[in-house]
Amino acid sequence: MPARGRIEFRPWTVLILLIAFMVAVPVLVVAAFVLVPSGDIWQHLASTVLASYVINSLWLMIGVGAGVLVLGVGTAWLVTMADFPGRRLFEWALLLPLAVPAYVIAYTYTGLLDYAGPVQSGLRDVFGWTSARDYWFPEIRSLGGAIVMMTLVLYPYVYLLARSAFLEQSVCALEVSRTLGCSSLRSFLLVAIPLARPSIVAGVALAQMEALNDFGTVQYFAVDTFTTGIYRTWFGLGSPAAAAQLAAVFMLFMLVLILFERWHRRGARFHHATVTYRPLPRRELDPGRRALTFMACLAPVAFGFLIPCAALTVWTIETFDKTVDARFFKLALHSLTLATIASACAVLLAVIMAYGNRLRPGRVTELAIRVVGMGYAIPGAVVAVGVLLPFAAIDNSVDTWMRAIFGISTGLLLSGTLFAVIYAYLVRFLAVSVGTVEASLGRVTRSMDGAARTLGAGTVGTLWRVHAPIMWSSLLTAGLLVFVDVMKELPATLIIRPFNYDTLAIRVFELASDEQLAESSSAALAIVLVGIVPVVILSRAIARARPGDHHG
Repeated sequence: MPARGRIEFRPWTVLILLIAFMVAVPVLVVAAFVLVPSGDIWQHLASTVLASYVINSLWLMIGVGAGVLVLGVGTAWLVTMADFPGRRLFEWALLLPLAVPAYVIAYTYTGLLDYAGPVQSGLRDVFGWTSARDYWFPEIRSLGGAIVMMTLVLYPYVYLLARSAFLEQSVCALEVSRTLGCSSLRSFLLVAIPLARPSIVAGVALAQMEALNDFGTVQYFAVDTFTTGIYRTWFGLGSPAAAAQLAAVFMLFMLVLILFERWHRRGARFHHATVTYRPLPRRELDPGRRALTFMACLAPVAFGFLIPCAALTVWTIETFDKTVDARFFKLALHSLTLATIASACAVLLAVIMAYGNRLRPGRVTELAIRVVGMGYAIPGAVVAVGVLLPFAAIDNSVDTWMRAIFGISTGLLLSGTLFAVIYAYLVRFLAVSVGTVEASLGRVTRSMDGAARTLGAGTVGTLWRVHAPIMWSSLLTAGLLVFVDVMKELPATLIIRPFNYDTLAIRVFELASDEQLAESSSAALAIVLVGIVPVVILSRAIARARPGDHHG
């Protein structure tokens, strides 16, 4: 029987390894191009702009990391431990900025805060200023502006993980600290923060990865980073090899972040001393502190979601006749098509990986799943380079062979096709669906597998008839998360998309680049509205995070 079992499950292991290899190919290609000569272009980059790429990327990491740490941890602690008006509302409202892509909020605030925008125009009218030389106003199109914009939409990563960690903490530990004379602030700093440290560090690292992956904001603000450098080197200098070498250096940043996050939570294990959960004792605040706490929670929601959405709504109404036309619906159809296909493929591959690992657990399958999980850390621009280089090589080889044998040209078979775009999306976002499906499958007891087998069901039959109905909501969640990520994705789509196959995200980027900020609002608002879906899902999930505390 054991030998028979190994033969039966071997195809699942092969499938898992194939999927992991598919995800790893772009990274391997980029790494292999480190040694490929790129002529004088690399020397030119190293002597001119490489230093600015490194310095700006480092400041972006540091600035966004500090900003999301303060906003995410602070708001998570307030809504978890303090009792103030609107707390239940802020529990999920603080996640809303996650629905706004960084480039959308950057374009929106530029339209509001630049010289011709309503804020500066209003100030000039009120104080009688006649030109920019009469007053000082912060320049939003700067590195500092990019840090603020990204902080406003990326802090929910830290808020989400920190709040989950605070909800799972033992009340006993906090009560002991209070009996030892610690104030609320000291209990927060000396007990709650150290216990939640692994989650907080993971959230900060995730936000920093997203900041480094951003293309639309830094390109629009003229901040030179690796993502803009890869794009310009490929399309401006026409050197795929030099672009791949920049991508390889870029991946080192990501590797350092991942290793730092893993190192920081090395050996960190926190266990509850009791299995009994009690509702968290929220602190009653005096009227003054209630007002301050309310404003502290309202500010990130207002600046990260309400104000940008209000501006987008007003601009959409003003430009509705010009922007919401047949082309808008065509672009929306393109976005929906790509997102639907990518999410369906991602869920299917995730089920294969998670179920295969359940059937054939081992170091090889675990390693394969870890490889897939690393895909989310690979920036979209790097994935695009890693996908286009081998696809272009295959296209050129086939075309050369067909010309030599049959005298006909095959053109582009892989590069510049929807297949290449979907492939890049899967490399980037498959980790999202794998994590969700794996967690859902883990809640299905193995006794159900045995019962199905005794009734004559095979492995596929068990998956289809037993597991799939139980996991249906999680499969839908996994698909929705990938769907929304694809709707917002910009750098990979911009580089790989087929000719004349634009999406809503591309339309927003192009119009904003042409300074038509109001005209880009309808497409941007559509992306934001779609992005609210996972926010609702995450909010419901986190509300159920603490056993025995169903009432929040």
